[in-house]
Amino acid sequence: MSRLCTPRLLFSWLALLIIIPALVSAHLIEVPAGKKECFFEDLHERDKMTVTYQVGGGGHLDIDFWLADPTDHVLGKQIRQSTGTISITAEKDGRHEYCFSNQMSAIADKMVSFNVHGVIYVSGDADVVAPVEREIRNLANGLTAVKDEQEYIVVRERVHRNTAESTNSRVKWWSVLQTIVLFSVVGWQVYYLKSFFEVKRVI
Repeated sequence: MSRLCTPRLLFSWLALLIIIPALVSAHLIEVPAGKKECFFEDLHERDKMTVTYQVGGGGHLDIDFWLADPTDHVLGKQIRQSTGTISITAEKDGRHEYCFSNQMSAIADKMVSFNVHGVIYVSGDADVVAPVEREIRNLANGLTAVKDEQEYIVVRERVHRNTAESTNSRVKWWSVLQTIVLFSVVGWQVYYLKSFFEVKRVI
């Protein structure tokens, strides 16, 4: 019995290591004002792909995002969102394109952090898949979700830190300006009062 199970388990591990995990990547891009940036993934029918994104800087921290199939049919679209996730299952083979658009902004460039991950579909009877392989697939999907959440938290922390540092810098320079104005007013008052009480003699 053990001799029959060992090759099967070995095959399951090899399938997971070679075939299943694919399309895992993280990117940070700058989308100029009035422009859009597009990317693509070549998918086969029943492959799964998920794109998560977050705007980390620029303007109102919003951007337009859409994902289209090879026939340019839009599978998902989000307008002026700071964060978002779109998951699809490919219905046909070909190049699936996803775009980040900053065309609604005429001034501010946007910094966008996004992740792309997916699972390549492996044909076969579900009953043939070993329970260990099925559990490993579920575990891999769970780990990917945790990784995405951690990257989301890191980006949010960076945005909040930048906001706090910007606020602190403004408060500092405003305090310096107030101090300069205060000393200038005090100096002018001292000079004015001194000249007001100064006795002038005409010889």
